[in-house]
Amino acid sequence: MKKISSYNELMKNISGQQKAFLLLFKSGGTQSACAYQALEEALDKNNSLPVFCADVNETNDIHVHFSVNSVPSLLIFENGNYINNIKGCHNSGYYKALLENAVYQAKMKAEGKAPKRVTVYSTPTCSWCNALKGWLRKNGIPFTDIDVSRDEKAAQEMVSRTGQQGVPQTDINGQMVIGFDQKRLKELLEIQ
Repeated sequence: MKKISSYNELMKNISGQQKAFLLLFKSGGTQSACAYQALEEALDKNNSLPVFCADVNETNDIHVHFSVNSVPSLLIFENGNYINNIKGCHNSGYYKALLENAVYQAKMKAEGKAPKRVTVYSTPTCSWCNALKGWLRKNGIPFTDIDVSRDEKAAQEMVSRTGQQGVPQTDINGQMVIGFDQKRLKELLEIQ
């Protein structure tokens, strides 16, 4: 993670980058220390992405340009343009998934394929759910995992879409796959 000290330095560094990240934090702050450490842990195995940080105690012109009024905040840029702000501290797994998704999107774009939006509806005790999620990870497919045992609204939406209560169910760009149907998953994810 490279430290940035001004808005101009940031813009110079993200120019030409398909995806870039900036953690705005405040040294001495508990939440900022949490976010900084978790992001560093997530970066441990993924150094290919441009990830920057700036301490608002030392740099006072970046947050003003992006109307950021609380730290820590992780700013996301695409092609040099600011697109999103993730506020607060999250665990390293959250940041790792975010970074892996960026790598996946770049890989798909380089291969001339459209990235897939993948959501898995599961429960913690479901062995087929865990097998499916492991298979997705092995194939480098980022996904959102929704625990329907804790999210009643998501469970109701899942049942209304498919008429099925069983898990796992996987939404791939709006197409639902019931169970761990590898043939159908490979087809929709364009995996040979």
